[in-house]
Amino acid sequence: MTKRLPAQEVEQLQLKAKFFRGLGDPTRLKILELLLQRDCTVTELVKALGVPQGRVSSHLACLSWCGYVTASRQGRNRYYRVADRRVRKILELARDMVAGNAEHLWACTRIGRDR
Repeated sequence: MTKRLPAQEVEQLQLKAKFFRGLGDPTRLKILELLLQRDCTVTELVKALGVPQGRVSSHLACLSWCGYVTASRQGRNRYYRVADRRVRKILELARDMVAGNAEHLWACTRIGRDR
């Protein structure tokens, strides 16, 4: 007989997985790294990333919807910033863990990687 997890626990696990999927794109991670340095407009992010404006806007919408970034209007410009200072800690922890485990992460065939 297999024990099933309570529905509330399953929901919490699904939310945590979604939380990490929000960080699971290299462009979104780079956007967060840039915004940790200073507030930026979409135009500034497009220039720094070298990707189309539509793609940057789409990633910002995702990051905003998930609560990672917020924006404010200053004149004609909309400036994005990291919404929660704990994002810096998360990214620092990830950097440290990756540094100590990069070989295994690259070798993992169960999780996709950019090519």
